[in-house]
Amino acid sequence: MKTNSIKSPSRRQFIQQSAATTGAFVLGMYLPLTSDAATNSASLTVVNAWVQITPDNQITLICARSEMGQDVYTSMPALLAEELNIPLSMVKVQIAGVAPIYINALLGGQITGGSSSVREAFDKLRIAGAATRSVLVQAAANRWSVPITDCKAMNGKVSHAGGKSATYGELAAEAAKLPLPEKPALKSPANFMVIGKESMRRLDTPAKVSGTAVFGIDVKIPGMAIASLAQCPVIGGAPRSVDSADAMKVSGVIKVVQISDGVAVLAKNFYAARKGRDALKVTWNEDAGASISNAGMRKQLESGLTKPGAVIQAKGDATAALGNGKQLSAQYFMPYLAHSTMEPVNCSAVVADGKCRIIGPIQFQQGAQAVAAVATGLKPEDVTVETTFLGGGFGRKLELDFIRQAAEIAKASGMPVKMLWTKEDDITHDFYRPMSVHQMDASLSSEGKISALKTKMVSQSVTARAFPAFVKDGNDPFMVEGSANLTYEIPNLEVRNVIEDSGIRVGYWRSVSNTLNAFAIESFMDEAAKAAGKDPVAFRLSALSKEPRAAAVLKMAVQKSGYQAGSKRFGVAQMECYGTYSACVVELDPYAASTMVKKITFVSDCGIAIHPDQARAQLTGGILYGLGAALYDEITIEQGRVQQSNFNNYPSIRMNQAPIVEVHLVASQEKPGGLGEVGVPLVAPALVNAIAAATGKRIRELPIKV
Repeated sequence: MKTNSIKSPSRRQFIQQSAATTGAFVLGMYLPLTSDAATNSASLTVVNAWVQITPDNQITLICARSEMGQDVYTSMPALLAEELNIPLSMVKVQIAGVAPIYINALLGGQITGGSSSVREAFDKLRIAGAATRSVLVQAAANRWSVPITDCKAMNGKVSHAGGKSATYGELAAEAAKLPLPEKPALKSPANFMVIGKESMRRLDTPAKVSGTAVFGIDVKIPGMAIASLAQCPVIGGAPRSVDSADAMKVSGVIKVVQISDGVAVLAKNFYAARKGRDALKVTWNEDAGASISNAGMRKQLESGLTKPGAVIQAKGDATAALGNGKQLSAQYFMPYLAHSTMEPVNCSAVVADGKCRIIGPIQFQQGAQAVAAVATGLKPEDVTVETTFLGGGFGRKLELDFIRQAAEIAKASGMPVKMLWTKEDDITHDFYRPMSVHQMDASLSSEGKISALKTKMVSQSVTARAFPAFVKDGNDPFMVEGSANLTYEIPNLEVRNVIEDSGIRVGYWRSVSNTLNAFAIESFMDEAAKAAGKDPVAFRLSALSKEPRAAAVLKMAVQKSGYQAGSKRFGVAQMECYGTYSACVVELDPYAASTMVKKITFVSDCGIAIHPDQARAQLTGGILYGLGAALYDEITIEQGRVQQSNFNNYPSIRMNQAPIVEVHLVASQEKPGGLGEVGVPLVAPALVNAIAAATGKRIRELPIKV
């Protein structure tokens, strides 16, 4: 998916809804197509920000991104509140339905992912707030026949130096008739009252603490049945024949329906639905998927190293330069991984009277609408999508399989349904992070620097499956994350990718290919430092002279962690990821009987941190997610069947296993970078680098399996 820049709006307008509907004043921020989108409808980048103000002075942000713990429910309203000069507590939030105005300009669809929510909204929502504030002040000046310079908007009302005042809600209808300013003045960061303040509190906390927050698993619809879906143990298989007689004998079971890729048992409660499902006798068509195994897939990827692939980045003449100086070569391997969200896949659907209603934890609203329309035979405009809170997303709920299944079940049964997967369903029928093999070759100059580097990654392409139009000439723009954006200055460089489709379905996993590429590159940088006889930190810094932000975070991480050159218990790694520069230092416990992580120090320069407390929380969560994957997790497949099924054999890191984690943010006035995925990629390479320092053993494939 192509990234497009957001251009300054040339036209803005207010849309006033009649008192017969909501009586609300609604602001629509229209930004024009980029030049690229004007010639290619596939990269449409029309975006909107919506602000609703009702006469009772209720201010609502229609939030275009899904809340899955990453804080858009608070950080995006903070952008609006800042320019409206109101406290954050005055803003209410409503998650948007499906509409082209809610397209994410960085991803080209109504998608929450790529650590893009705040990055994409930073200018857009502040412009919306500033423009709204401007016309509210103008409306007050017009009402009172006073100079606009004598009026001030603050805390939800406009006041005049002479003592008059009116709330935003009281002025909204008049303001709606005024033209929006072409370029509203935005606040200087020095004048921020909301953005960046440590006192900010999450707006969704009260509902989550009280239990009133609605996640997909909480949805209730009158007359709703609970559905448990039997699926082929080989992903991609379909039912050949079904005997449901025993299932229908289970107390509470209502009916059994067959859909394209499974058999659903509908019941009054989940216990009965699952018991009925267990009683089904299903014969499956397993097809070619039954021949898939890890060994075969790894062999296929390794053979792909002989293919030229696509050149992602080239500088100088890496092939010729590799013949000079000290030669280095290494190969790295990364396994399949499951998303393993705390809330398993689920979705509710109603199909009736020529309409379809989809309710659930969704990261891709446009896709949800489209797939439900196909599943039900309806037009997309007859499908409504309601997004609940997500109990974890990590990219899994970008997928559309569970939405299609719920829609098919609802249509086939003629009932409102809530389809609930078990944890076992979730692990064994995921869209997995791809397996990858990386070949790294370099030469060192007489000064002990990398003079040439060639890197090649062989992997499946998620984008070739999900968005095939974006893969051109063998180049998947998401496979290059972490390799096309190298921060190191290397005079002769060649980066290649080879796409090998090995048959298993793969998906975007938290930080996508940053985890794959960072593990290989940052591990190799440590190996190169050792070959050059240099300290790993000094070796990296010598190649970061043109990347001051990268050098600064590395220096700060060294200082905060207590890193000591020559110590046998530290490992480091650094990279730029989603516009954020980060460095990680892992410290091992020198007294542990086995490899034990004592402390992880993480430093990020994410530009302006909208909500600092949650910025640190997101990074901490990513760090622990990445640590668990590095230590324990791997999806293995034999005869087409995933061997892992639950936390017993695909664990998440537990509280008693978690090390001390310290996260530090660099004070910065740069535009915000991403955060939700940034903590994940650096942990694994920093950890294996620490193990190599402590033991002399170089680990080149994951998981470590301590």
